Amino acid sequence: MLFGPGEKKQEGVGIAAPSSVDGYTKTESGLEYADLKPGDGASVKKGQQVTVHYSGWLKSGKRFDSSAVKKKPFTFTVGARKVIKGWDEGVVAMKVGGIRQLRVPPNLAYGPMGRPPRIPKNATLVFEIQVLEIG
Repeated sequence: MLFGPGEKKQEGVGIAAPSSVDGYTKTESGLEYADLKPGDGASVKKGQQVTVHYSGWLKSGKRFDSSAVKKKPFTFTVGARKVIKGWDEGVVAMKVGGIRQLRVPPNLAYGPMGRPPRIPKNATLVFEIQVLEIG
């Protein structure tokens, strides 16, 4: 089972499993992203503080973390290197209320070390991120 009792898909990021996506945009770094919902207003820029909800899965579909399940949003400064590179790159240009799915290759995530025991070495990760607030 990928989720606990009472957990279900909600308005926002997926919890049980990542949304099925047909087309991704691939960046020069190898990050792949697809906007599931566009959002409104100003776009996220490097150097801004952003508050998000997220869920993360291994390629196998096994969820390893979710702020949505914890009901505790996560705040970070974009480009400050406090999160994986795939996040610093992947949230740029998102808007409040927007939801984006990221496929993060190992070189933009935890690389050859992984993050045992939940994230194996050289793992490609899938995230759904929803921007709740900018600034």
